[in-house]
Amino acid sequence: MHGMISQPPGTATNIATSRVVLLLLVVMTGIAPISLYILVPALPVLATTFDRDISIAQMTVSLYMVGIALSQLTMGPLSDKFGRRPVLLGGLALMVAASVACIFAQDLPQLIAARFFQALGGASGMVISRAIIRDIYERDRVASMISLVVAALMIGQMVSPLTGGLIETAFGWRAIFYAVTFGAVAVAIGIAIALPETRRDRAVGSGGFRSDVGTLIKSRAFIGYVMCQVLASQIIFTFAGGGPYIVVTQMGRTGAEYGAWFATTGFAYLVGNLLCVRFAPRHSLEKLIWFGLALQLCGSLLNLIWSFTGWNEVPAWLFGTQMIVMVGNAFVMANSAAGAISIRPEAAGTASGAMGFLQQGIGALMSQFGAYLGGHSATTLPLTSAVLAVSLLCACMMIFVVPRRELVVSEELIGQAEEEESGMM
Repeated sequence: MHGMISQPPGTATNIATSRVVLLLLVVMTGIAPISLYILVPALPVLATTFDRDISIAQMTVSLYMVGIALSQLTMGPLSDKFGRRPVLLGGLALMVAASVACIFAQDLPQLIAARFFQALGGASGMVISRAIIRDIYERDRVASMISLVVAALMIGQMVSPLTGGLIETAFGWRAIFYAVTFGAVAVAIGIAIALPETRRDRAVGSGGFRSDVGTLIKSRAFIGYVMCQVLASQIIFTFAGGGPYIVVTQMGRTGAEYGAWFATTGFAYLVGNLLCVRFAPRHSLEKLIWFGLALQLCGSLLNLIWSFTGWNEVPAWLFGTQMIVMVGNAFVMANSAAGAISIRPEAAGTASGAMGFLQQGIGALMSQFGAYLGGHSATTLPLTSAVLAVSLLCACMMIFVVPRRELVVSEELIGQAEEEESGMM
């Protein structure tokens, strides 16, 4: 029957309550971003080792992000067609091979190329984990489970730069890739042993990828939820791009001090996800999105006001108010993602991939835009104005694009009826 998990009766419930599966969702989501941040402390060493400019060494990060974006676009649809397990294991196999290539890289171009393929394979876990969550949980529980996974992931991302720095100092930069290789192998073994296939059965004649894309593009709810999630993520990219220039150049603080202040926004995002885990089971995702949007707008407006008054020319005001934005941001991102991948559950991989690709692709541009605003102005006003503008656009998606809950549900039922009808032909 349409919409059923591709497992015997009762298996879906067992999977959903398994702590091992929850742990696997966390580590498969985190392996790519943690591998991104763990190398950052070693970038100056790479530039010195290979006698290249630091901007060239930076490409081990920037092209890694390109690999993540492309992986989001390809791995999601592949998991809808071939299943979650084989695509996950294939992606992790590619990551292991690329990590080994990083260990034995003889020059920086080789390392940059290997890092790209490392991201291409490793990021399969980021996109497929959201699809698996939608496979095994009801719509109203998806947001809380995404938040729980993200909350655990945030802790890993916070400590990964420190871990990378300690490894590089003690054993050299190549040891970082030994650690990444070991981690990828461990995750792959865990998936092979403990994660069953969760992909939903597809109706005969459903049309596959083209049908999925066509249905999703025609859905106002899908477009609205995706753009709400993507725009919410751009607040992070914009602020992160301009923040270093404002703190270091305008305020005359050190890079270490900026890092400490920026960590407060990560902590606020973590708190927002934990609150979402607590409240999601008792409230609809639409209400939680509106709550998050209200916090985003209030925090963004306050920071703009502080810019006019000059109060946020010190880090405490700028980042203190941004923490309000980030708590709301966690609610918006988790619940709008849940809404997007619930429009057509059997195409959750495709939906998740499209959302992740737009988030990363537009994020690269917004990060550069934020850096331009922060680096070419004497006050915080341009950056805080941009953050407020993005917050308003995000709210507009819910106001003008996402239909009422009743219409969202009807769209899902119409999609199910069309599939069942095509399967009878």
